[in-house]
Amino acid sequence: MMKREEKPHWRSHKQPLQRSPRARQEIGASASASGRETWLTIALKISYFLPGLILGFTLGLWTELPKNAGKALFTPAAPRSGSKARRGNAAASGSSSSSGSSVINSDQTGELKMVFVVRMDLKMGGGKIASQCAHAAVGIYSDLMQSNRSLLSKWESCGQPKIVVSCKHEPEMNDLKAKAERAGLPTFTIADAGRTQVAAGSKTVLVIGPGPKPLVDSVTRQLKLL
Repeated sequence: MMKREEKPHWRSHKQPLQRSPRARQEIGASASASGRETWLTIALKISYFLPGLILGFTLGLWTELPKNAGKALFTPAAPRSGSKARRGNAAASGSSSSSGSSVINSDQTGELKMVFVVRMDLKMGGGKIASQCAHAAVGIYSDLMQSNRSLLSKWESCGQPKIVVSCKHEPEMNDLKAKAERAGLPTFTIADAGRTQVAAGSKTVLVIGPGPKPLVDSVTRQLKLL
């Protein structure tokens, strides 16, 4: 019999790859960059990005809104001056004297009234006079809301009586204003913006009161009803 020739088994022993420290650093940096790119790619997917954006916005709104609401709620308003001229959307500006506090602080309990004094030398039309009286009413009411609400409340409880009278010219209007203020009555003067019928800055209407009827009549009794 022939003997089978057996081939020797050779075992291959692979030697581990030896890399330099610099090569290992480059491989580590490459793997780290690849990891960051993978995270960024996942984060920017629309299915992840939109829910995260909505959640972040909601949390930010939930934390900041109470702070801003508290600031708006507790911020004190700027002080107002009773004699400061005011100009707004209306075609007029006004100046007032809120010296009527001495009137309401007295013990008088009679009827209160308000009088609108209109200048006749300006030859304003009926609609113009009505609008100027409206400006004057809003002006005196706004000022007294800040300075003397009790006077307004008392006047309103009387039914808000008011009449419209006429004066000849601006000097007479100025004299009436001074006389009313010396009597302790609140006043408000309207100066027109000059958009229609009269020149800019023209004093059109003086409002006197509200105040006790006898006191107001002592200032305006001689004037004719309009």
